[in-house]
Amino acid sequence: MTDWNERWRAAWTELALSPPAALPGLPGLLTRYREPQRHYHTLQHLEECFAAFDLLRAQARRPGEIELALWFHDAVYDPTRRDNEARSAALAAACLRRAGAGGDVVERVASMIMATLHHRAGTDNDCRILLDADLAILGTPPARFAEYERQIRAEYAHVADDAYRVGRGKVLAAFLARPRLYLTDLFFARYERQARRNLEGRPG
Repeated sequence: MTDWNERWRAAWTELALSPPAALPGLPGLLTRYREPQRHYHTLQHLEECFAAFDLLRAQARRPGEIELALWFHDAVYDPTRRDNEARSAALAAACLRRAGAGGDVVERVASMIMATLHHRAGTDNDCRILLDADLAILGTPPARFAEYERQIRAEYAHVADDAYRVGRGKVLAAFLARPRLYLTDLFFARYERQARRNLEGRPG
């Protein structure tokens, strides 16, 4: 189990900053990830992202920034809205500014969070690492992937079955159409094949 307090402190220490008590602070973030509309975008997802990132940490140029981006990347999550990433990035930026972070740090963290909207990273290696951590779920064993699919469906309970099936199918088909799902060589070698099996074998 993740020691949330220690993980939070370590991320700020990596940036040579002290974590602010508000906007929203650790208690506020944990509360957000426990909101009732969440079934996948929860502390379980955050924990899995951190576990994936730890495998890639040695490749990161600015690991503290990736940590903070992961903390905040789903800080705002309302499945009925389309601006979650922008609102999460704005929240992260406000928190970093309050802690005294420089504008370059704020911009990089916010940019990584915004990259999760379409999961495209360009040539920035730290952003590639963050996106691979966020998408590690696709390459998990079939039982966890099936649980993930159920969790996503629960978040979209307000969408009728037929519409959900079509929409979700398009999302996952778009992933399958990519030349590679994972942008780091380590995750490509380790998870790409299983991820494609999961996406191709999903029911419905």
